[in-house]
Amino acid sequence: MPSKQLMAVWGLLDFLMLAAGGGMIALAVILRAPDAIRALVLTDFDLNFGLVLGVMYVVGFVVSVGAIIQRNHVTIGLAILNWFLILNSVVTIVFGSNLWFMTLQEEQNFGNVWNATTAERRIAVQDQLQCCGFANNTAVEVGGFCADPTRAADNGCDIKFTTIADTMLMDAFTTVYALTGILLMLFLATMCVIKK
Repeated sequence: MPSKQLMAVWGLLDFLMLAAGGGMIALAVILRAPDAIRALVLTDFDLNFGLVLGVMYVVGFVVSVGAIIQRNHVTIGLAILNWFLILNSVVTIVFGSNLWFMTLQEEQNFGNVWNATTAERRIAVQDQLQCCGFANNTAVEVGGFCADPTRAADNGCDIKFTTIADTMLMDAFTTVYALTGILLMLFLATMCVIKK
């Protein structure tokens, strides 16, 4: 029979997984609010992936509750939980790596995103960052802040935009990778519970 200390650690880690899932779901919903810069950095794909990942964490919590309430000699539920934790870890690492890869060539990637986005969104970003165009002033959308020709001749938005994007992406992928630590510790704690 597992000790009370082991079960307390297991319960804490399980609760942390639930909190991480709830946090990801909440962020995926909150970040859908209209924001021109965020919409260019974190796409709907990224937000949907985060939402799915959050739901997987919550489902993992439900599976863990079902597994832990079994009798002591029945460990199949805990074994299933560990396989689910491995699946969650793989999906978490894939999501974090996707965000990390976006940081490797930000200026080129976001230059392509800038060229592909709508004029209204470009104007909104130019107004928010108070700059004109992206890498230079040849891709300036005239309107708002850049309606004044003297402002339109200023430097592009690439440095301001990539600085903000870099911070957003670094925070996102670092947090996502850190969640793998919770899953790994819960996996190990579950192995200890199985062995006791």
